Amino acid sequence: MKNNFLAITVISFSVGLLTGCTGNSDWQTLIDGESGLENFNRVGDANWTAADGAIQATEGTGGASFLVTPDNYGDFALRVEFWASDDANSGIFLRCQEPDNINDRNCYEANIFDQRPDPAYGTGGIVHIAPVAEPRPLAGGRWNTYEITLQGSRLLVVLNGQTTADVQDSQFADGPFALQWGRGTMRFRKVEVRSL
Repeated sequence: MKNNFLAITVISFSVGLLTGCTGNSDWQTLIDGESGLENFNRVGDANWTAADGAIQATEGTGGASFLVTPDNYGDFALRVEFWASDDANSGIFLRCQEPDNINDRNCYEANIFDQRPDPAYGTGGIVHIAPVAEPRPLAGGRWNTYEITLQGSRLLVVLNGQTTADVQDSQFADGPFALQWGRGTMRFRKVEVRSL
């Protein structure tokens, strides 16, 4: 009986490793389509509202705007369902170092920008860190899913089930994450985070 218990324990542990269920497996929902603005601090003046089953922004006058988490995250996984217009400029900013001054030099940015002038760091890439390979994915005009994992120096970005970035970089160890509106229409209908 003792050997059977040990075998079951080893099998359970191995399955946990394969499925990523070894740490805290509780996902925290920050946006559920109907609500979520209260879970973020606003930076900038975009017109973030809850409408049509999503949190969305369509305009602003002072440049890029962000919804920023009040909490810091180090090792974490993030699932984001988003809709972007063809002309949208947006991104998911990660481990931000200055929550009131967010940019692609003091955060990691998983980009959402189909029309970026340098398409190497367009949708699916991590700006300045991991260019996206050909054929470059496009997000405009439909619902998409980002699955992003930051664990230690490993940065993994999966867009609609396809790995678009998998690199090592140790510039930033922790910080809040932020959802950006830069131009066009951006909708976020689900945002979930899990500490690793």
